[in-house]
This record gives sequence, C-alpha cells and structure tokens, in this order.
Amino acid sequence: MNNINEVVLRQLLLPAKTPHRWFGVDYEANMYSDSDGLRIDFGGYAIESKILPVQNSVEILKRDLEGKPKNLLIGIGQSVEPYNDLEPELKLTHNALEIIRDSQDGVVIFTRSDGIIADIDLLKQIALHAPVRVIMAISTMNDEVAKKIEPKTTPTQLRFKTLQKLKNEGIQTGILMMPIVPYINDTEENILQIINRALEVGSDFIYPAFGMILTDIRRRRFYEMIDREFPGLKNIYMDQYGSKHSCQSPYASKLKKVFVFECKKHKIKYGMGDIVKSINPDTTIQMKLF
Repeated sequence: MNNINEVVLRQLLLPAKTPHRWFGVDYEANMYSDSDGLRIDFGGYAIESKILPVQNSVEILKRDLEGKPKNLLIGIGQSVEPYNDLEPELKLTHNALEIIRDSQDGVVIFTRSDGIIADIDLLKQIALHAPVRVIMAISTMNDEVAKKIEPKTTPTQLRFKTLQKLKNEGIQTGILMMPIVPYINDTEENILQIINRALEVGSDFIYPAFGMILTDIRRRRFYEMIDREFPGLKNIYMDQYGSKHSCQSPYASKLKKVFVFECKKHKIKYGMGDIVKSINPDTTIQMKLF
C-alpha cells in the first residue's frame, strides 16, 4: 500500500441498523472508507469522493468475527463501493470474502462495478455452505444519463452483462433500482426497460426507490452537476424540495403501480419481505412492500 493514505479504524464489522430487514444482512463490513465520511447510500445521488483503504482491515475483520455467532449474513459495499479503483491492487474485498468463506458465513455484496467478476470463484466457494447474493445498483438504461448522475462508474449495459455472467456461474443476483432522480430518469419507459433487461439476465429480484436522498454535501454537488448537465432544472428542485433530504419523484405513485404490475406479471420478487426470505429462508420477520 505504498503511497496510499489509509484510514485507521478500531472496528470493521458493524451491526446492521435494522438486522435481517435490509436484504437479510446481520452485519456490514467495509474494507474501504470514503474520504468525506459519506455512505454510498444507493438511494442517494452518487458523488465523486476519494476512496481510502482501511489499515489492517484483514486482521480487524478476523478479530471482529471471533466469538460472533456462526451463519451470519454479512453485507459488503453498503457504505463504499467494494470494487473501486484500489481493489485490483489491494484486494481487500477479495481478502474479506476469503475470511467469510473460512468462517462459513454468508455474504450480500452491493456494487455498481463489473470488478466483482474477479471474485466469481470465491463467491461460488462461499455459496457451497452459506447464502450469497450480489446486488447491482442500476438507475437508468441510458448510459449517457448514467455518466452524468453516476460519474466514473461501470456503464449500465456492462452492469447487466456482469449480472448475466454471475447468473451463468450459479450466483444469485438482484437489482437495486436506485437512485431514480426526479425529472431525469423517473420515467415509465426507464422503469419498464430496467425490468425487462433484468428478466433477460435472470435477476432474482428488483427493489426500487422512486426518488433519491440529498444530504447537504450531496445537494451542493448535485446542484453543480445539474447546472452543468441539465440547465434550468436547479430552480425546479429548489422550489419543490428546498432543503429536504428525501426527494420523491412527482410521478412516484404512477411509477410504483407500473413497477408492481410488471413485476407481478413476470413473477419477479420486489417486496423486501419476499427478497429476504429468498436470501435467508430462516428469517421469519414480516415486512411491508416498500
């Protein structure tokens, strides 16, 4: 890790805020940290910030798992993209998966990257004894729009090809349809295209959010992007949402109806309760649709 700044943490394995309820995850672990201290927050606007490795992350994760119950479901990538530009060199996510394999725990990986293909064999090893799910965030079928709202991330079409590759190798997959950005990608056409493509690559479920989250830091950078890429839209946002963190699409109700109808028609899971049961059948917690 020469010439790479590192983040010092005492603990890596953190209890899920809502155990078992968010894709069945019990604990989350992130081998990297965001220099701005921001979570990835798949429902939020994706901003560009520097990714830093966690110092001695492998040793910390091993220590954190000691004494924990077996058969945990560990979420990786809920805070920081696990397959970032540093991963090919440092392989910290790869190392974490090796630890999870050896501890015989399960894993749910959240990503926007095709870099996960490098760990297919390792995921298959984990899947021999525990649940494994890869959840890809996809917000738009338009790669030109994606470049604007999700800069420096894997193009949408390549994300779907990655899901297809994983499925062909026997790895279960799902889609987080987030962020749906008001007045940009919150269209019925976009929703239907994502669902249809998900069906083509065999995704096991889709979980949506018909809006996005804007924290104060994200709001400033979002408005910078809006001014640059979508002139005139900033005033609409300021008038409609002000300083609100939750920015729901004005078409949310209509989009939900279209989404649910299409998912039911094709028998694809979309409610968190059913998704959790498909990942961890032992979970008995009942949850609402969204």
